[in-house]
Amino acid sequence: MARAFLVVLDSVGCGGAPDADDFGDAGANTLAHIAQACAAGKAEVGRSGPLRMPNLDRLGLGAAIRLASGADAPGLGATPTGLWGAATEVSRGKDTPSGHWELAGVPVPWDWTYFSTTEPAFPPDLVAEVCRLAGTEGILGNCHASGVPIIAAHCEAHLQTGWPICYTSADSVFQIAAHEEAFGLDRLLKLCADLAPTLHARRVGRVIARPFTGGCGDFKRTANRRDYAIAPPAPTLLDWVAGQGQMTHAIGKIGDIFSMRGVGKLHKGKSDADLFEHLVRLGDEAEAGSLTFANFVEFDSLYGHPRDVAGYARALEGFDANLPRFLATLRPGDLAIFTADHGNDPTFPGTEHTRERVPVIGTGLGLRPIGLCAFADVGASVAAHLGVRASAPGKSFL
Repeated sequence: MARAFLVVLDSVGCGGAPDADDFGDAGANTLAHIAQACAAGKAEVGRSGPLRMPNLDRLGLGAAIRLASGADAPGLGATPTGLWGAATEVSRGKDTPSGHWELAGVPVPWDWTYFSTTEPAFPPDLVAEVCRLAGTEGILGNCHASGVPIIAAHCEAHLQTGWPICYTSADSVFQIAAHEEAFGLDRLLKLCADLAPTLHARRVGRVIARPFTGGCGDFKRTANRRDYAIAPPAPTLLDWVAGQGQMTHAIGKIGDIFSMRGVGKLHKGKSDADLFEHLVRLGDEAEAGSLTFANFVEFDSLYGHPRDVAGYARALEGFDANLPRFLATLRPGDLAIFTADHGNDPTFPGTEHTRERVPVIGTGLGLRPIGLCAFADVGASVAAHLGVRASAPGKSFL
């Protein structure tokens, strides 16, 4: 019985979203702009020259970029030999839950709640609830911010007062940063877990715990991040597969994104390198008829939001260089699909996700061009491959 591997390279978009202008993202193109920067010698830190991703490019990555946006991606121009195309999102968001749920067959039926871009960002009743749950007299931050700068700005006050550092972004998120020792990791996780139902009732997508360690001059965010996401509004691909008695494996933050619904076994790690080892191992060991659903977050978290073009290019090239190890584990009849949940163009103004189409690149069954499809078609296709009934919108492209 065949297996399926659905691998999300977090934020690796390819431009061309027809509604990008509605999000202020007209012209954003994560992959094409990274490739163009590399070719122009503007991404030379820790690497050099054109963007090198021969394995995904051979399957159809460069062709998918051109299909999605018409953009030139220097270094990515191989004749495709795999299943390739590009997907368009319909959910009204450019965030992690929207992208993943829709890839798993379920578009988001509501509008997310976002916080004010003025300061303070959070309403007084919400601040009061955070203080009650945390046992503090106040919070720090209370604004739109990126994680590293806001921790740097409030670290000393956090250590002196014990108040949590609370911030948001252009996504529907409430993030809480706190020192693992001084505030306590268990205390931070409990605070986020206890606060999550209040935020979810307001259609805020995620409460995110952002622990850090070290001194204020040399702090480091740790791998103990946790996302407390609102549950999907309907059964997803994971539920469809698990409901038919077939095993599901979740790698990385898939368990958090789907509130553990439909997850048979969870595989976590401290880095994307650790998660890749899980992917290779499951390529060897995953059961017949199983679904392995993986998220590789560091493209987004370490390089997209900080707008690190060279770092993003290094991460892409590193993933591609390792890819043959995983591909060698696939069995006859298996299907492996590589895609993304949104964009995060490191050459674009700001520090937020960007509304883009995403590549859909596959190997195994059905090697052919699939053209432009919908995010939900990915879930429907994986379900069809596994012989599972899909109970949501989406049409198989296999």
